[in-house]
Formats: sequence, C-alpha cells, structure tokens
Amino acid sequence: MRGKLIVFSGPSGVGKGTIREAMKFNNFKFSISLTTREIRPGETDGIHYHYVTKEFFQKRIDDGKMLEHAEFVGNFYGTDLEFVNQELENGKNVFLEIECQGALQVLDKVEDVVSIFVVPPSLEELESRLRTRGTEDEETLQKRLAKAREELALKNHYKYVVINDEVHRAAYEIDQILDQEINKA
Repeated sequence: MRGKLIVFSGPSGVGKGTIREAMKFNNFKFSISLTTREIRPGETDGIHYHYVTKEFFQKRIDDGKMLEHAEFVGNFYGTDLEFVNQELENGKNVFLEIECQGALQVLDKVEDVVSIFVVPPSLEELESRLRTRGTEDEETLQKRLAKAREELALKNHYKYVVINDEVHRAAYEIDQILDQEINKA
C-alpha cells in the first residue's frame, strides 16, 4: 500500500522542529530538505538539511528533480522528488517539514496530502521565539517577521491548523490528526 504524504508547515520560528521532536511517529520517513543556506551551530549535514551550492540546487530544478522549492531570505530550500516517490511507493509515510511557499507547490501538485499548518499563539510570541533563538541579525529577523505575517494569511490552504501554545499539547494534537488520517479506510 502506498504511503501518505504529510506536509507540515508554518512561519519560521513557530516551533515546527520542536513539535516534531515531541511527536511519537510510527512508520514515518522524514524528508531532509536541500538548502543553500549556511549551516548553523549545532546542525549536521544530512541530519538537519543537505547543505548544497546554489549551482547544484539550480541543476536539480532544471532537471525536474525537485518536488518543491522556494527562495527564503536569500537562500533556496527544497524537497527531492525521487526520494519522496521512492519512499511512498515503499509504503512509508513521508513527512515534509517545509516552508509555506514550497508547501503550496506540493498542495497544487499532489492529491491526498495531509496538510498541517502550525501557528503561534500571537505575533508577539513569535518575535520573542525568534529573538530567543538568536540565530539572525536584526535585519534578517525583521525580514522573517514580515514574511511570517504574510505566511499566516495562508493557513486556509491547509486541511488542519494547530496552535503551538504549548509544545506537548500541539504535538499530541498532530499525533491524533496523523493517526486518524493514516488509519482511515
């Protein structure tokens, strides 16, 4: 039986990675996105992202080997199409934690996607989380906040919207959604 494709998205800093770490997951394969951004302290190539050059990334686009791709604050991010198709055909449920622009591309291209959008309790809380993370300078942080305001308006494109007001509660809610979606006839 073919696996399910899960699109997990939301604005930068909303806590997608933290929620994912708190989830229980059964029979899931995580898609590791390609990116052209610099590796951050504590990240590992092949675990957090596949860090590639812009030239390599562009060739994958030109060759039609990307399920989705987007530019975000000057860097490219995307999902390898061959990896996703192979895992789905092998019966694995593929979990894509991706940004909104790429998620909308997937939702336009693929039928029967479980789409989940994570929102912060407020924009003020989102700004606080981004500042606490401390990974960007002020200019980049302001760009991320402006982008987040735009992205929050996209939530109606997703089947499910989950508020990340408390990580374990949000993770439990998403686990329940996935159990229901994957086990339905």
